[in-house]
Amino acid sequence: MNINIIIIKMRRNLTFTLLFVLATIAISCSAKTKKKASGSKPNIIYILADDLGYGDVGFNGQDKIKTPHIDQLAANGMVFTNHYTGSTVCGPSRAVLMTGKHTGHCSVRGNPRWTASGKPADLGMEDITVAKELQRAGYTTGVIGKWGLAENVTDGVPGKQGFDYFYGFNRHGPAHHYYPKQVFENDSLLTLIGNDPQNKEGQHIHYLMTQKATQFINDNHKAPFFLYLAYTIPHFELTILEKEKEQYKDLGWPQREMKMGHYRHDKQGHITYAAMVSTMDRDIGNIIKQLEDLGIAENTVVIFTSDNGHEYDNVKNEFFNSNGDFQGHKRDLYEGGIHCPFVAYWPKTIKAGTSTDHISAFWDFLPTACDIAGVKPTDEVDGISYLPTLLGQNDKQKKHDYLYWEFNERAGPIQAVRKDQWKAVKFKNKPIELYDLSKDISEKNNLADVHPEKAEELLHLINNTRTEHPEFPLVKKNINKKK
Repeated sequence: MNINIIIIKMRRNLTFTLLFVLATIAISCSAKTKKKASGSKPNIIYILADDLGYGDVGFNGQDKIKTPHIDQLAANGMVFTNHYTGSTVCGPSRAVLMTGKHTGHCSVRGNPRWTASGKPADLGMEDITVAKELQRAGYTTGVIGKWGLAENVTDGVPGKQGFDYFYGFNRHGPAHHYYPKQVFENDSLLTLIGNDPQNKEGQHIHYLMTQKATQFINDNHKAPFFLYLAYTIPHFELTILEKEKEQYKDLGWPQREMKMGHYRHDKQGHITYAAMVSTMDRDIGNIIKQLEDLGIAENTVVIFTSDNGHEYDNVKNEFFNSNGDFQGHKRDLYEGGIHCPFVAYWPKTIKAGTSTDHISAFWDFLPTACDIAGVKPTDEVDGISYLPTLLGQNDKQKKHDYLYWEFNERAGPIQAVRKDQWKAVKFKNKPIELYDLSKDISEKNNLADVHPEKAEELLHLINNTRTEHPEFPLVKKNINKKK
């Protein structure tokens, strides 16, 4: 054979071999990339309703307000039946959620003006928030909605507390209105042209929050992200677009006429309240669909809950039974003020249709998020990760020795402790109250005289758990500011 022909064939074979090797390497790299992507750190979405009662969702027994998408989360995820808020009002509850420290230790223990000086207390630069921890773990972080931890608009603003993106309210007052004149986007205060909070004209802020949440997910879904979506629904004031109310009209509901004041309510309370909750429910459903469409649903943990007990439903003449079987509501440390709806959804990781009676609280979120992200909390926290419970590893789940709350508005100071099935509530200068929640979830039967040793044990915890804070001493305050 001609030597030139042999050389040509050898070159062809070498070329084919090289191409085959390169193709094999490319396929291998592609497979590794896909494997790495599918095994990347899970996204975390924490959705917080505002003043939504334990019984305001279908999975907890609500039969008037329609919450099909939240109920579907519960059906496809895990319901926590013993989950507690950080406080019984929004400011300290959110501070607890962000810092992993209960109200006996965190830097914000009351709403604005309910301080010793009368000046608002905010998060400080020394606070280590869950967003700072997740940034450290490589997450892009965003908060949309009611922040409420930067009343002074200084060190407490989201941009200094670990968030890469912010859209919403730094302060409480502007968050009371659904047609605000201005809203923050990062550090810029944007004017919403045409908005009139007094006459409820312009763009309803709930829809803008949902748009921003959708955009944040679209922009950041290719790498791990944390979205804290803090809706203001269904906090007073009660107002929503008329089209949202259609499903609740002509049902023969009794009328509860709302009066105008600081809160620019729509006239018919029951219809408006139900429509607000259902609007939020629909938009949560759309977010879940977005995750599915983007192909990231199975790598995203979604949590839904509420910041404290309800305020709307009249406990003396209930219509929605927003409490379920609980006593009290917002501003109480009875179960109705702090026992909240909670569902976690994580397709193919959390077993669908499950529930747990694991006793947990808002201060557990920071260590849980750190656990999910594969880092350890930087600061000492009061929380315990509930990731083992989410994964069905109950034998690995650590438990709280007890939970602690304090609250000092109006009827305060009030303190409460839950230890196992026992719950103690203590008003200043009054005897301790003791309840066995395993038999009396409604806290109707005070057993302090029947079980004095248990009452004394919980009183010791109440008296020895907290650290002093100059702005939040446990002394009677005489301020009548509603936040």
